[in-house]
Amino acid sequence: MPRGIGDMERLSNIDSDLFLFLNGLHTDWMDKVMVLITEMWAWFPLYLLIIYWTVKQYGKRWWWIILAVCVVVLCSDQLASHVCKPLFQRLRPCYNDDFQLFIHLPKGLAGGRYGFVSSHAANTFSVATFLTAALKNYRPWPAITLFLWAAISSYTRIYIGYHYPGDILCGILLGVLVGTVTWRGFGMIQKRAWESEQ
Repeated sequence: MPRGIGDMERLSNIDSDLFLFLNGLHTDWMDKVMVLITEMWAWFPLYLLIIYWTVKQYGKRWWWIILAVCVVVLCSDQLASHVCKPLFQRLRPCYNDDFQLFIHLPKGLAGGRYGFVSSHAANTFSVATFLTAALKNYRPWPAITLFLWAAISSYTRIYIGYHYPGDILCGILLGVLVGTVTWRGFGMIQKRAWESEQ
């Protein structure tokens, strides 16, 4: 067996073993909590806090930041869901026949069959990366709050059986990349647009 293929198989086995270990750490009360917080609407108070921070720092221009966040989410979600998943076609663990006797699925099966990379991880980490840069007046609180939110949201996807840790890790990398690139692009647009208003 070629060395590269053997290394990939070992990584896949490690990923599967780690998934089964983490997914197996469940209790009845945690099921309810994880099913709740994996939904993006459950974090509505955090979204209000983000708007508050944004208005306080940017004043009447706060909507620029919120619009940019929408662009960040659109880019990360499209890349994860419509580029990576169809390209790699890696089955979610909940659709892996080898796991049917072991996997814990408190929320039932996922809607889509493919899970690489995690859209949840990509979206939350892209937003966390972008807003950490944008809300520099409040450091370190946005970074702590947003990356904690992103980490918890991403972990729930393993808990409910929808993603391998590798899906999450690569989703994080994609999200950080999108958030960083978008912030730099936004900085150039922001400077030109705001200078023209003066």
